[in-house]
Amino acid sequence: MSLSTPSTPPGRKPRADAERNRARVLAAACALFEERGDEVQMPEVARAAGVGVGTLYRHFPSRQALVEAAAKHRFAEILRLAHADCLRDPESGQGLARYLHHVGRILSESRGLTACVAAALGTSAPGGETLAQLEDVVGTLIDQGRAAGTLREDLTVGDVYMLVGGLSAVIRTDSGEWRRFIGLALDGMRPRGGR
Repeated sequence: MSLSTPSTPPGRKPRADAERNRARVLAAACALFEERGDEVQMPEVARAAGVGVGTLYRHFPSRQALVEAAAKHRFAEILRLAHADCLRDPESGQGLARYLHHVGRILSESRGLTACVAAALGTSAPGGETLAQLEDVVGTLIDQGRAAGTLREDLTVGDVYMLVGGLSAVIRTDSGEWRRFIGLALDGMRPRGGR
């Protein structure tokens, strides 16, 4: 979707104030969705962002578009943390453990957003280019862990995302302590007979 406004010709960058308004709307939406989940309506988001409803709809033409943007924002945060923290110190082989803890913390702090995304989009999992980027990071973290001797040789990216799905379910249903779930999962990822 183009962020062009009526005063911005197509193909040109949006004005700085338009970018600020979009960022304010997205920040307000994320906060409201995290707090109250799927019950949040567009006029509430506009009020919280301090913009008119028309401004909100110029940037996000439907509630689903706003929810999709909030989901992408959350996945971008996970990706940013993965690059900033998890890929550092590859020799330790602890990057995947840090990644799972980051994902757990973000999911735990944004349960309402997860529920809202699942209700609007039918899934709370990433897709498209974001999924490919996250899979690349997880693949690198697996390689680092194997090289350090902390992860089993047959561990795959698919295995990690199966565990992330379980982690998400534990958090969403409040069916256990998510940090313990990660600890148990990490035990299962260690080389057999290894550390």
